[in-house]
Amino acid sequence: MHECIDRRLAKEIEGHEALTVPQAGWAGVQNGELLRSAQEQFDVFVTVDRNLSFQQNLSQFSIAVIVLQAPTNRLKDLRPLISQFNREVLVASKGQVTCVRL
Repeated sequence: MHECIDRRLAKEIEGHEALTVPQAGWAGVQNGELLRSAQEQFDVFVTVDRNLSFQQNLSQFSIAVIVLQAPTNRLKDLRPLISQFNREVLVASKGQVTCVRL
């Protein structure tokens, strides 16, 4: 999960290993390099960065990207997205962006 997402949200993701960027040891790594590193260990990259798909050519990466869109990146605003996220993560396509919002 992206650096800007509260690490407590990972506990609410069902049936999947979830690490934040700092937990994976990638704090401060730029998006392109971050996606390259993440694709080696994970199937899905979760972010709140709505601009990621405009800044990166995601089709070159073998990882799906899910963008959580909430009013803020605070846990109380992201938590209502978890049910939809848990459904979307099962069908997310590598090299594609899926937006999860209310």
